[in-house]
Amino acid sequence: MNTPSIKALQSNAYHNPSLFTLHSSLTKQDLALFGYGLTTKAIAKKLGGGCTFFDDNCKTPYTDEMGNQIFPSEMFDPDKSSLEITTPSLPPKHPLIQQAKNLMSEYDYFLSPERSTLNTEHSKPFTVWISGTNGKTTTTQMLTHLLKDRGAVSGGNIGTPLAELDPKAPVWVLETSSFTLHHTRTASPDIYLLLPITPDHLDWHGTPEAYAADKLRPLLTMREGELALVPKGLDLPKTDAYVVEYDSNASLCNYFGLDQTKLNYKGAFLQDALLALAVTKVLFDVTDYDLLNHFERDAHRQEELTDTKERLWVNDSKATNLDAAIQAVKTYAHTPIHLILGGDDKGVDLTPLFETIVPLNITLYSIGANSEKIKALSERFGINLKEAGTLERAVAMIDKVHTDNSTALLSPAAASFDQFNSYKHRGETFVSLVKALS
Repeated sequence: MNTPSIKALQSNAYHNPSLFTLHSSLTKQDLALFGYGLTTKAIAKKLGGGCTFFDDNCKTPYTDEMGNQIFPSEMFDPDKSSLEITTPSLPPKHPLIQQAKNLMSEYDYFLSPERSTLNTEHSKPFTVWISGTNGKTTTTQMLTHLLKDRGAVSGGNIGTPLAELDPKAPVWVLETSSFTLHHTRTASPDIYLLLPITPDHLDWHGTPEAYAADKLRPLLTMREGELALVPKGLDLPKTDAYVVEYDSNASLCNYFGLDQTKLNYKGAFLQDALLALAVTKVLFDVTDYDLLNHFERDAHRQEELTDTKERLWVNDSKATNLDAAIQAVKTYAHTPIHLILGGDDKGVDLTPLFETIVPLNITLYSIGANSEKIKALSERFGINLKEAGTLERAVAMIDKVHTDNSTALLSPAAASFDQFNSYKHRGETFVSLVKALS
């Protein structure tokens, strides 16, 4: 790698002069936590309890076992608050967000340069933020796997709040949601890794443009010498970061000197792997293909299983958005596909998915809340559709026509909450139904 900016990253990775802080000079009485959830409860625990929460699910004020006071959201008084930290899920139009005068995300609270001078206990960890519409969890896990022996830990949207991460860990790999990015104004990563984006969470962001703008928000605060690796073709804001744009696996291989033939991945997983390797190449000039090939993926993302008749079924229940389903369909496009589709699509236009599957040998099986939308699109594009209604019925219908040459694929392009507790519940149900086939 001959790029001076990237060389600077390699040499300065653990010499960031910013300092990490857990506490503010403000008292806990000045702090309001929005939403009684995983993120905010972790902050309160880090501060020793005794914090004040405002939560939509609270109807009557009460005190929890940590001495925190929880109030109904409508009791928040912005004139009595000097600092507000929100759980990421609260949308921009939420009354608490609208009323807040001193709002910040957990990223701002723990990682902002302005706050980092308040406490000299620990050096600020080197942070890699990973975002995108699809694949950010896998890429976060892959990179953490590659950097585990160097002390890396992972958190953020992947399940561990920043308040629970080890402040002494030299590297934080943070899966970063568009919700968190929207509320973050001052913190920035040392490396920002943005996977391809397609419209998602439009019920929260409002428009595709607003969603894309939030995904690109870190570039606004990144500084010279910091690296942003982003898909080509986006409308990038002005930034001081060193930006590398990629448009294919080949472009990643060419720029970072990688060899994709040494990786045991295909489809979207291959790009996830290449992006993770790109970061290790930048930081340490290391590409450990063998170590990455031994990484074990989570369940529910293109998880392949066979039934008693040796037919292929693919549990891709984690494909809760448009891009994830498109990538899954492309992976198995060389076979006839029985695709189970549907659920809560969060207001996204599914037309690009139907444009992708038009030339394929595919049959759709609709389930969930957006079945009428799927029916209308199937009629418009001339796609063979079976209106299953439920996952159980879809599996039963596919069982009658599935062969050892076709692929039965659960890749819903929608959230699961209309019929299931979570995408994991949906995936586990699918696996159980397949295993029960005789």
